[in-house]
Amino acid sequence: MNLLVSTLDSLWQVVLVGLVLGAGLPTVFALGMRSWSLGHDSTGTVDPGRRTLGRVGGIACFTVVVVAIIAGILLLTADFLSSSVGIQLF
Repeated sequence: MNLLVSTLDSLWQVVLVGLVLGAGLPTVFALGMRSWSLGHDSTGTVDPGRRTLGRVGGIACFTVVVVAIIAGILLLTADFLSSSVGIQLF
């Protein structure tokens, strides 16, 4: 019974991380794309105030995605970097 509880405990953690990274990062990227286009309407006119706000929001979303990708790569290569180069990351 203890094995089942331990397995289910690990399973919900894996599912949660999978949902956050698997659906969360693409959602943040999509919000960044939507924010980046803020200030443009269908007639082609541009509102400079909304455009600036949209660019800032887009850059913030893209930064979150890039940082998550870099952190994931570093997490996967932490053992290699530690043993071959001597860099201790985590």
